[in-house]
Amino acid sequence: MGKANILVAGGAGYIGSHMVKELLDSGFDVITLDNLSTGHRDMVSGGTFVKGSLSDQKLLEDLFSKKPIDAVMHFAAYSLVGDSVIAPIDYYENNFSGTLSLVAAMMRHGVKRFIFSSTAAVYGEPEYTPISESHPCRPTNPYGASKLAVERMLSDCDAAYGLKYMSLRYFNAAGADASAKIGERHVRETHLIPLVLQVALGKRPHIDILGTDYPTPDGTCLRDYVHVTDLASAHLLALSALLEGKDSALYNLGNSTGHSVRHVIEVCRNVSGKKITTKETARRAGDPAVLVADSQKIRRDLGWRPRYEDLENIVESAWRWHQHQP
Repeated sequence: MGKANILVAGGAGYIGSHMVKELLDSGFDVITLDNLSTGHRDMVSGGTFVKGSLSDQKLLEDLFSKKPIDAVMHFAAYSLVGDSVIAPIDYYENNFSGTLSLVAAMMRHGVKRFIFSSTAAVYGEPEYTPISESHPCRPTNPYGASKLAVERMLSDCDAAYGLKYMSLRYFNAAGADASAKIGERHVRETHLIPLVLQVALGKRPHIDILGTDYPTPDGTCLRDYVHVTDLASAHLLALSALLEGKDSALYNLGNSTGHSVRHVIEVCRNVSGKKITTKETARRAGDPAVLVADSQKIRRDLGWRPRYEDLENIVESAWRWHQHQP
């Protein structure tokens, strides 16, 4: 693919750090920009690291002036739905205004290839499943709304300035790199698989099952889990498409299979060999019964083929990572 220079915003976070590794393994030069508010410096496996914020215009000017940048990949977003409801201004400032600042700097320096880490939260309550890219976008929380606002801004910048972008909307990221050197590490964990594995490790007394009366086979929510390495490979395909001159596009990323909360817990029991205590509680407000992606478009257009579609493989990689965390 050549020695293109790629700026990765948010490259010290969970998904961003896996992207940095994938880029380096593929021969790209990588500059990681991260303010470390939720990311971790030791998760960045190589390249150049710059600590800073997307709102720092002087820093962005210096970055784009020092060496030619061929494309930008954006993972620097706040992503907790509950927090976005409590503090919407924080989410619009970081997720929308920060991205606007970055794109404005790109336009000033003639950098016109952009990969955006988006989310299935742009769809809101599903009208049908699996959810395709043509599903109406009616986000039900500020997190999803802030991401959708960015997508609309990118479309406008394409029409006005010729910015070419790929927006990748994914469902539940999970798992860890095969090396177990990088993985999912959040200061405040909210994702199901790591929470269940924390019970297996004795770090939590039990895992809450939030609702058991959904219209699903076992009464618990169904979600589509996609391995973080497969996410990174999809972003790499999208980047390659833009570098080859392809047009802007929106793509879903998922395995197109729903796994219930009870099934995820059972797989975690089998993989870890540990007893995992559960506690049944009331539904969490706003949780749809089923969220499953239709990802045929990216498979057809870009040839994306997930390597870790089996839930057990996803959990095994996460278990290897979490066993080595202090």
